[in-house]
Amino acid sequence: MTERYTSAVWLLKPDGSRKKVGTVPNTVAADPDPAMADGGLLGVAVSPTWNGTTDKDVFFVHTVADGTRVVKMRFDGTSLSGYTVVISGIKRGGDHNGGTIAFGPDGYLYVTTGDGHDNKAAQDKNSLNGKILRITKSGAAAPGNPFGNRVYSLGLRNPEGLAWDSRGRLWAADIGRTAWDELNLIEKGRNYGWPTCEGTCSTPGMTNPKMVWKPAEGGVPAQVAIVNDVLYVSTLLGKRLWRLPIDASGTGIGPATSYYQGTYGRLRAVAKVPGADQLWLGSSGNTGTNKDVILKVTIG
Repeated sequence: MTERYTSAVWLLKPDGSRKKVGTVPNTVAADPDPAMADGGLLGVAVSPTWNGTTDKDVFFVHTVADGTRVVKMRFDGTSLSGYTVVISGIKRGGDHNGGTIAFGPDGYLYVTTGDGHDNKAAQDKNSLNGKILRITKSGAAAPGNPFGNRVYSLGLRNPEGLAWDSRGRLWAADIGRTAWDELNLIEKGRNYGWPTCEGTCSTPGMTNPKMVWKPAEGGVPAQVAIVNDVLYVSTLLGKRLWRLPIDASGTGIGPATSYYQGTYGRLRAVAKVPGADQLWLGSSGNTGTNKDVILKVTIG
């Protein structure tokens, strides 16, 4: 578990206890410039072949003084060490930093990046911002990427969630400006519209979302998890967890149901518990108890 403003990394144990295993160095969350003030330690992904000996790799996304980085550290089961930059040069911009990182079924590393408050960057195939990137563990472009660089898909404003269904399809949440937040089915090379489109539009070449929310009505999606081909989306302003079943076609969404509205404040983190039909949920800015919590939820 990462802690945004302290740069701390915690190991959570099955009994609910936790142990601090280190911090990610060079993390800069606050900044005198208000446009740069909301960053910190963001996503974490453990190597699929991690064993603490021959493979110790753990990957993070964090903001530094001059941008956003993907970095690698070593974890031996007890503590973090080392610090290697995997990707630098991602523009940092306030709360538009993306920051989710996850290994896909293909073994490559996927990274969400915000537009860094530079709308045009999301449409620039040569920019790292406003994208989903697909890379190797060393940071190189993964084989088969559509534009011959690290970019997998483009036209995103501030994507913060990634999850794969049983067919290997990638789903991602994207935070919009003021009109619509989105849930997208991500495909290689597709353009998801930002800043030309926010929500559904009819502009040629743009791919429409599968689900939209008004930000003030249950929106601002943070993370995505999939259990038994049902999407679960945590929300910040919405302060709830959405349940969104994938339909029989595998490309659409059935009726949506929400849970925990306002009960735990802003919900940011959501992840499937390995080997169980359960979710971990993490609150963020919990106004109800003034204390952030990690919850374990059993899916009926």
